[in-house]
Amino acid sequence: MKPINAFAAALLFLISGMTPLQAFADEPLRRTDLIKSDIDVAAHEVVQVRVDFLPGVLAARHSHPGEEIAYVIEGTLEYKLDGREPVTLSAGQSLFIPTGVVHSAENVGPGKASELATYIVRKGQALVVRSK
Repeated sequence: MKPINAFAAALLFLISGMTPLQAFADEPLRRTDLIKSDIDVAAHEVVQVRVDFLPGVLAARHSHPGEEIAYVIEGTLEYKLDGREPVTLSAGQSLFIPTGVVHSAENVGPGKASELATYIVRKGQALVVRSK
């Protein structure tokens, strides 16, 4: 095999051997903003975010200045909302989180988990409010 072909084959092998988990191993919880737009409700906007969790990662207790609809894209996430029993959702399941309710989300499955979070929130306020 010519040296350039050997190099190309080795590079292809290394690239194909990478898993999605390795692609963001330095980011155990990654938020990707997808859309932010005004809506017909005065002083509110819609925000949509993809959240990717490595195994065992916890999005610590927090709240939002509006409603959240969480849709699990892949994996298994456990949500704990103050005043409610924990709920575990798998790919294809959704959860409504009311305005201001403190909650957490944890990847309790063996692999990566992802959610699509859609928020209807008050404009000009921080999207995520950390809680104790």
